[in-house]
Amino acid sequence: MDFELLKQQKTEDINVFLKSFLPEETGKEAILCEAMNYSVAVGGKRLRPMILLEAYAMFGGKDTAAQPFAAALEMIHTYSLVHDDLPAMDNDMYRRGQLTTHAKYGEAMGILAGDGLLNYAFEVMSDAVCGQGKNAARAMRILAKAAGVRGMIAGQTVDLEWTGKPQTKELLDYINERKTSALLCSALMAGAALAGATEEELSVLKQVGNLVGLAFQIKDDILDVAGDETKLGKPLHSDEKNEKSTYVTLIGIDEAQETVKEFSRKAVELLETLPYENRFLKELLLSLVTREY
Repeated sequence: MDFELLKQQKTEDINVFLKSFLPEETGKEAILCEAMNYSVAVGGKRLRPMILLEAYAMFGGKDTAAQPFAAALEMIHTYSLVHDDLPAMDNDMYRRGQLTTHAKYGEAMGILAGDGLLNYAFEVMSDAVCGQGKNAARAMRILAKAAGVRGMIAGQTVDLEWTGKPQTKELLDYINERKTSALLCSALMAGAALAGATEEELSVLKQVGNLVGLAFQIKDDILDVAGDETKLGKPLHSDEKNEKSTYVTLIGIDEAQETVKEFSRKAVELLETLPYENRFLKELLLSLVTREY
């Protein structure tokens, strides 16, 4: 299996069906739809929808029933980035080498584009639930909770509240588990739930996703200090600029790198306890923490 070639093909496939779920740029609100579509189209590795689709396949899913949920998850992820980049948050002008949404369309339209993507994600999922039934409802509930006030938004809230203040490792884990791990967990769990996975299997996947998510965030912290700006598509030291504590500032870059390896090893061990196998999914999860951008 040529992993990189296969991942590229899967990314292209996702881009094709993702575009079909985005709103048409028509009507008096055309500029809103344009800003929403720009936000999704400017790049991204499509990791979360890819993980969702691979989890669905791992548990026996063979049709396109997971596509609306994969598209919705990417919309939710994108909305969070659009809002993250706003002047009131991280005030970033570039992401993936392109102008951020608020930098291109203005702050007000940046806010509305994020709002639109979040709401449109639930429109897409609710349409799917109406046609697919119980397992689709399980998947929608998983994604909703991961993105909600006890999930990703909670992580962002605590992150903002503690910016510029000394943080403990426990508090940093709380933030990262919600701000980063939650959507990765939900991708694994929603895909598996759509294919009929048991609650016990979903519990294992939640643990896998949490470990991978933490490792992913720590790797992000490392890249922000020691990455390549041309590959990252954004300036280094943004955490320092925004006065944010990270694993690198708390335990140093060497120990942070060892933590990434340890969390990755545990995640793979847990994944291999399940009675199903997906070699590509395993390689994909490992690639999240060995990446250079």
